[in-house]
Amino acid sequence: MSGETLAIEALGHGGDGVARGADGPVHVPFTLPGETVAAAVSKGHGTLISLRQSSPERVAPPCPHFGPDGENGTCGGCALQHAGDRLYRDFKRSLVVDALSARGLDAPVAALLPCGPRERRRVTLTARRTERGLLLGYNQAQSHHIVAVSDCPIASDGIVGKLAAIRAIAAAIAVNAEPFRVTVLETMTGLDLAFEGIKAIDDRQRRATVTATLAARGIARVTLNAEIVVEPVRPVLDFGGVPVSPPPGGFVQATRAAEEAMAEIVLGHVGKAKRIADLFAGSGTFALRLARIGRVHAVEGDGPALAALDHAARNMQGLKPVTVEKRDLFRRPLMTSELKVYDAVVFDPPRAGAEAQMRELAKSGVRRVAAVSCNPVTLARDLKILTETGYAIRSVTPIDQFLWSAHVEAVALLER
Repeated sequence: MSGETLAIEALGHGGDGVARGADGPVHVPFTLPGETVAAAVSKGHGTLISLRQSSPERVAPPCPHFGPDGENGTCGGCALQHAGDRLYRDFKRSLVVDALSARGLDAPVAALLPCGPRERRRVTLTARRTERGLLLGYNQAQSHHIVAVSDCPIASDGIVGKLAAIRAIAAAIAVNAEPFRVTVLETMTGLDLAFEGIKAIDDRQRRATVTATLAARGIARVTLNAEIVVEPVRPVLDFGGVPVSPPPGGFVQATRAAEEAMAEIVLGHVGKAKRIADLFAGSGTFALRLARIGRVHAVEGDGPALAALDHAARNMQGLKPVTVEKRDLFRRPLMTSELKVYDAVVFDPPRAGAEAQMRELAKSGVRRVAAVSCNPVTLARDLKILTETGYAIRSVTPIDQFLWSAHVEAVALLER
């Protein structure tokens, strides 16, 4: 490595500062546009040594684990705690604007709907047994090093207040010194802990895990590789007034505020549609809300998620009929002939997007489409397919639910 003086010119899509180096762009984490820094440079990556001129947009990060001098190491969970509010919001919105522009799409992009500290109801932690006890925290970026945390400014008070209990349960379930993961979801009835990365536990560990869970209070369920170890109370979420018990480790929007904002936008666009298809429906985030408007056909490839949706719909009065279909929409998208019976389509795919499904939807006569995405790049690709066959983008709304990260959600509304 060699030390270089660099002038940071922009923020890259990963949240790193970007400078022009002797051999091309250099990405330097924890820096901002307008700053001059000394950095050790290797293969286009810079490690910050010192800050020689700081940006007026720089603010003090609220977390002691953030940055190159973070306590216990550099936590890999956040990238932009040092960015002031204006710069941060403009950056998040630009991720969507730039992705659309790269596809030649000139769409109206709204201001970012912001996210505040302590709003995350779902986090994934890494744990490992050591000679000094159990490590519980987040991985350092591009490393297996675990940064142990006693607080986390993005996580809800309900999660932070139970970190000691989560650590005790993780210590009971740990088999050896190999690292493993625990996804923590705050539900209305308590925390839902989904452990992965441990092959199996014996009866002694199972009893110890049950004991630690019952002693902790406030823990709804503990699962290992999707199998229930102990469930003091059924975990329950509220999807627009419909109680849903999600499957272990199942996908749930990271913050409730973002979920409600997305749902409000989608429902406002769907309007009074009588027949609605909800594709990549998960456990019913949108489908169960849409069922207050019209008949809903929910399609999802994950069986446990679909079963949770179906159970919730069958046990809730006041909803229009909800039908469910287990189907891999990547391999077997709904065909144009199947789509023609719907007035509106809502889709919320994984980061890979829904290219195959869009090619069928583009040929359909569906009047209104609502697209929800956590990846602006694949969203832009999918929207391009639709606009080439007569759909017009009415609005795109960026929504922040991954605070201080380089990820952003977006909802796009289209009409034929």
